Amino acid sequence: MSEHTIKVAILCFTDQGVSIAKTLQKEFYRSKLFTTRTVEVSKDIKQINSVSELIENSFHNYDAWIFVGALGICVRSIAAYIKDKASDPAVINVDDQGKFVQAVLSGHIGKANILTAQIGRILNAQAVVSTSSDLQNLWALDTLAETYGWKTKSSIPLNKIISLFVNRKSTALILKVKNKGVQYLEKTCPDFVDIYYDQGDFKHSNYELILYVGYELIATDTPVLSFYPPCVALGSGCAKDIEPQLLMKGLESALQEQHIAIESIYAIGSATIKNEEQAYLDFAAYYNIPFITYTGEELNTIAVANPSEVVKKKVGVYGVSEAAAALMAGQSSWLVEKTKALTPSGKKFTYALSLSARYERKASIAIVGAGSGDPELLTLKGQYILENADCILYAGSLVPEALTHMAKEDALVRNSASMTLEEQIMIIDQYYQQGKSIVRLHSGDPSIYGAIQEQMTIFDEKGYDYYIVPGISSFQAAAAYLKSEFTIPEVAQTIILTRGEGNTPMPEHEKIADMAKLRATMCIFLSVGIAKKIQAQLLEHYPENTPLAVLYRVSWEDEEVWTGTLSELTTIIKKNKLTRTVLIVVGEAVGARKNRSWLYDDKWHHIFRKKEKEIQSS
Repeated sequence: MSEHTIKVAILCFTDQGVSIAKTLQKEFYRSKLFTTRTVEVSKDIKQINSVSELIENSFHNYDAWIFVGALGICVRSIAAYIKDKASDPAVINVDDQGKFVQAVLSGHIGKANILTAQIGRILNAQAVVSTSSDLQNLWALDTLAETYGWKTKSSIPLNKIISLFVNRKSTALILKVKNKGVQYLEKTCPDFVDIYYDQGDFKHSNYELILYVGYELIATDTPVLSFYPPCVALGSGCAKDIEPQLLMKGLESALQEQHIAIESIYAIGSATIKNEEQAYLDFAAYYNIPFITYTGEELNTIAVANPSEVVKKKVGVYGVSEAAAALMAGQSSWLVEKTKALTPSGKKFTYALSLSARYERKASIAIVGAGSGDPELLTLKGQYILENADCILYAGSLVPEALTHMAKEDALVRNSASMTLEEQIMIIDQYYQQGKSIVRLHSGDPSIYGAIQEQMTIFDEKGYDYYIVPGISSFQAAAAYLKSEFTIPEVAQTIILTRGEGNTPMPEHEKIADMAKLRATMCIFLSVGIAKKIQAQLLEHYPENTPLAVLYRVSWEDEEVWTGTLSELTTIIKKNKLTRTVLIVVGEAVGARKNRSWLYDDKWHHIFRKKEKEIQSS
């Protein structure tokens, strides 16, 4: 829960409590402070006479209540107004010395546990959370669905499912689809939970609990909690003026027969001639999903599995249900191909089902930024992907080999430094066709001289699924080493990342001499071999005494850094015999310390720091 999006009421009863409450109010800008003490009131600080009257009138008007005082006062104040965990606000109690912060009500759904930890950090106080799953660092099964936008279905009451889970009963986790939520479950799986990727991969009776994430109906005697992401597209065609209730029952029965959970359907689609078909409109409204229609031209872009000449003659397309499902899902494959059905009144309809490409468990390629050199500067996401990859190709001349030590035991790890692009693609093809996870590990951030464009062109041509994970560039590591902010108020507000013109020509409009006119902070990559030329071009506009840094393998174990002025550039290069892996940084921002920004000036006001007049106004 973000402090920027919730309404918070802070209630205190002592002078010390008022001090703590004001500290908290600065952290939760959508908050109101209520107190029984005499205070200077304002728009967001109110003095009250009756706590019980305040709670009676306002308890459910706030997302969270923070009591600063004795726990007994908190409990007695809210007792009469507690309804249920689905609707009650979060309640947190802080003692008036600020030593302990305790989640009192709505720990999971109301996010009181998260807020308790946050307030503990703000006050440097001990956070007290009593929820079993939190104490054991287990998943909160009652909030997972809300967190990731899933729907749920439980074969027994949810509280019994949670009891089995927090008591660490043997649990099978079936992950039929793949998305961010699934990746979280894989990454944080407890030791009493075994992961499977199909419900037929194990004997259900060997487990006391089954957790499922996907789109199927699970038939089992073992208690099961199913999570259904919005992942299945339903395409359909039907006779004109088909009865809405009969079509709805027909589609529901069809999904049941196909063992597909209706909770996983995220859209229903058809042809544009069905825009006003009441049966589809009613179905979409009842299940709160969109009804999407496509023109004949759009439907004909899909090579359907079961083309119909009859449908082509009638509506100009070879198939409606399969084409609509595929278009919505973003891929030309089907969980269920076109199936014909009849309503009790004898009217025909067809349906087809496709799994959204965003949820398909298939091969993927991650282009990961390895960072500037220090393995600890790899992002957490990058580390997770490396640890779970089946194949890692890394640019060994620029990426520390130590990063590949994160690979799992059976992963293929190859240095691409001696390979051609075609040789790299051969390995990627082999693993992609096996449905494996592939990492292409590049130095720094892939978007900066990463040579990834040519790879992505091939991936696009082959229809491969790939994504990019950013990394920390050497220019950022340089700023950290130099303890410099490269954008100094009234000195330099622009950073230029560029290279000199050597064997690789530069675009005519990107000459270093022209960019030097801006006198910005300039970070020059891949140019140590032409340092003399670079220096001459820079001196056309930068003064000779402009601060300079020359950084060799910055953030690596063998890093070396030299500082001076622009006039010393070639001397530094020659004296230290630098030939590669060098970054040159030029500009007044290098090492600057004198200027102050407006951001934290007491005359600069914004939504988080209000003017004194606003604070005092009521």
